[in-house]
Amino acid sequence: MPGLDRDCASAAAPKRLFIKTYGCQMNVYDSERMADLLAPLGYVASDTAEGADLVVLNTCHIREKATEKVYSELGRLKAMKARARAAGGQMLLAVAGCVAQAEGAEIMARQSAVDVVVGPQSYHRLPELIARAHRAAGERLAADFAPREKFDSLGVARGATGVSAFLTVQEGCDKFCTFCVVPYTRGAEYSRPAAAIESEARALAAKGVREVTLLGQNVNAYENDDGGGLAGLIRRLAAISGLDRIRYTTSHPRDMDEALIAAHGEVESLMPYLHLPVQCGSDRVLKLMNRGHTAEHYRRIVERARAARPDLALSGDFIVGFPGERAADFEDTLSLVRDVGYASAFSFKYSRRPGTPAAAMAGQVEEVEKVDRLARLRSLIAGQQAAFNAGTVGRTAPVLFEKPGRRDGQVTGRSPWLQAVHCEAPASLIGAIAPVEIIGASPGSLSGRLARERA
Repeated sequence: MPGLDRDCASAAAPKRLFIKTYGCQMNVYDSERMADLLAPLGYVASDTAEGADLVVLNTCHIREKATEKVYSELGRLKAMKARARAAGGQMLLAVAGCVAQAEGAEIMARQSAVDVVVGPQSYHRLPELIARAHRAAGERLAADFAPREKFDSLGVARGATGVSAFLTVQEGCDKFCTFCVVPYTRGAEYSRPAAAIESEARALAAKGVREVTLLGQNVNAYENDDGGGLAGLIRRLAAISGLDRIRYTTSHPRDMDEALIAAHGEVESLMPYLHLPVQCGSDRVLKLMNRGHTAEHYRRIVERARAARPDLALSGDFIVGFPGERAADFEDTLSLVRDVGYASAFSFKYSRRPGTPAAAMAGQVEEVEKVDRLARLRSLIAGQQAAFNAGTVGRTAPVLFEKPGRRDGQVTGRSPWLQAVHCEAPASLIGAIAPVEIIGASPGSLSGRLARERA
């Protein structure tokens, strides 16, 4: 039956999937899981949207002008979709993530080319929605909050590649910082069961993953079944054979408890790196932000963490030009940065997010002032980062090699402090942890040579 054979071959032919990811590591993780969920439908990853059968925009609502960028991309993809249809093909277009959650109905109204809109708590339904779209019928919008259902639907199997992987353990936020849309787009704080996380971590280790980064909007707000919190979960995962390194991000100062601080000094596989956003060094502005902590509270946390782990590398987030921020408030931020000392940090100009309390606050700072303050802050942080990197020269550090370097005969990995390390070494070291003597430092990376011992 030749006709049936052709139909079967056509049905079995792989479909091309292109996912464009905006924003944070949470979205990187979500994109990986969406690809895993769509694999049974015959979708394989493509490096480009051109010629793809399904394009997913996994959006972020945090960055400035995020929504405008999404609509601009949708306009480009609409034209691409029309060309595919004219050539007798089909391209499905899906919008996922936080912009989908916040503005799903508007997206469907404004851009007719979109076939599916799915919020970050509902992407486990993506195969169903795509199947419905293929049949040109049924539900197109899925943006409800159901994190337990989401994670229960994902299962353990993942298409992990490489030696490092992200692992979501917590989602949502109950903090309601006045500048942030996350509580509205990701919902209330939800912690995955520890057993499910451990199963996923074991599966990753079995695939050769040696380092996991535990993810959450407020990852240290994680609450597991036995009340052990994030510290208890870390200790549980540290017992998994082959899983040699554990990291976590992003933390909130209000949830940095003593058990987690102690874990930094007691759990060998917990890396000496802490991303702890403070946002501002002025108590007056922190109150306007509804952060729920003071600058002094933050300083004391850092002191205790460094007492537990003296070689701890600290990273942070900062917003300059928040509504009502005066010159003296900004100077408080610079003072905090000088007191704390950062190995790295992310800093941004405040930008209004529709629907957040800060968007309607009085005292919006002029753009020229924001630009000046951001430049001054970044200059200070850049100097601290360069000094931290230079301080590692002459030391021998265990490096987890991840991939080939830019030059022949070079491999690249990460130090315990999350620095990129380039080293002349054989490609066979990829996936291994080896001692490396650091011989050079730049603001963004380190160079080294192999030491004698090897892990």
